[in-house]
Amino acid sequence: MPGKGDLVQGTLEMLILKTLALQPMHGFGISVRIEQMSNGIFHVIPGSLFPALNRLEREGRIKGEWRPTENNRRGRYYILTDLGRKALKEEMRAWGRQVEAVAKILEA
Repeated sequence: MPGKGDLVQGTLEMLILKTLALQPMHGFGISVRIEQMSNGIFHVIPGSLFPALNRLEREGRIKGEWRPTENNRRGRYYILTDLGRKALKEEMRAWGRQVEAVAKILEA
């Protein structure tokens, strides 16, 4: 049974893409933003976040570059690519269909 903070399998990458559609950010910022936007329901752990970022970068959906952070450290900032924008739209459509299907089953 999923508990507080558990993401539905396969949604983390979609949430990362959505977060980066708002603005480029570093890994910790992505994690914080997802937690904020979910009103504290989802907590993304580094052991899940960084492999997902690596996959998305290998697939060309995001691009990473080193920049100074707010506290003058070096951080890897991620930017959504055009391929990532297209993928996000497709994933959001698919997610909407899944949500509708689950709702229909639960209403039966």
